[in-house]
Amino acid sequence: MGYAYTPGLTVAAGTVVRKVRRLPLKGEVLVQVGQSVAADDVVAQTNLPGEAKPIKVAGQLGIAVEDLPEVMLKREGDVVAAGEVLARTKGLFGLFRSECRAPIDGTVESISTVTGVVMLRGRPTPLQKRAYARGTIVAVEPGESATVEVRGTFIQGIFGIGGETHGPLTMAVDRPDQVLDADRLRPEHAGKVVVGGSLVTAAAVKRAIALGVRGIVAGGLNDADLRDFLGYELGVAITGEETLGITLIVTEGFGSIQMARATFDLLASRAGRDASINGATQIRAGVIRPEILIPLEDAALGTATPAAEEDSILRVGTPLRAIRDPYFGRLGRCVGLPVELVRLPSETMVRVLEVEFEDGTRAILPRANVELIKR
Repeated sequence: MGYAYTPGLTVAAGTVVRKVRRLPLKGEVLVQVGQSVAADDVVAQTNLPGEAKPIKVAGQLGIAVEDLPEVMLKREGDVVAAGEVLARTKGLFGLFRSECRAPIDGTVESISTVTGVVMLRGRPTPLQKRAYARGTIVAVEPGESATVEVRGTFIQGIFGIGGETHGPLTMAVDRPDQVLDADRLRPEHAGKVVVGGSLVTAAAVKRAIALGVRGIVAGGLNDADLRDFLGYELGVAITGEETLGITLIVTEGFGSIQMARATFDLLASRAGRDASINGATQIRAGVIRPEILIPLEDAALGTATPAAEEDSILRVGTPLRAIRDPYFGRLGRCVGLPVELVRLPSETMVRVLEVEFEDGTRAILPRANVELIKR
């Protein structure tokens, strides 16, 4: 039987996910292997260097650069506060003295008798890495990272915005074809991750932000609405750094697309449980998918295994989704993998597959036009 390796999205009721919580520079790891952690637990921390601020002290005081050390009241390594005097001339008979004050809080990093510049380094910014999801520490790199193993439900989306957050999962609709509009959001949704159906509107996103909703998961999103609440055209760079106050994940694509029944039912079965979500998305090289991670107790989890390479093999019977027009967003399964190359209208020769959609209709598609749904 023929098969091919094809990228896909994971929709797994029970699996094992490992998250490496890495510091951007050397710091302190606060946990040990075998330790249980909650989503908000700090597992590592460091300090980001402050702003470097050059001060032209010699120029401001009107002195020769080689005379700078004589007028400095602070030395390298000294801590200074904004407005504090850094240097002062002696003046004439103690009068007409000139002063140079620090513009920021920080530390004197260097004093140059070549340029007459004093370099101040602003106060460092503390940075903490949290566990992100409830799990167990399975690996530690001292000063660099901690790896959290999470056993639970794992679902990847098509597109997202906003960074990491978590909250109780709650259903705002009854069916996967229903639209999540503003009138479905209520004050009790504050602090929660809300699940919609086929579409989330711009009005719903704005109301969710006003209510303090942590995140929204829905089948689709209109690109015009995305521009509306972002206030700008989103480029192709990685998302996840937006500061809207909410994380948004779409599971199917742009437009009104019914959430896959299997995905909707799986989320509904996990309602009330804490869900960790991340909207970070990158569609170019080094693909990053937005995700929903729902930790489970062992009794609720059943058998869970890490994703294997076999999950990326396209075979007859494999569930999949079309990712290009004219079938974009439609779900089905592979029913044939012809060996022969097929010529496209563009004159390109490609390998194809035969897909049977959920309504029973069939089509021949290039294999690059589908992605697997890993269960």
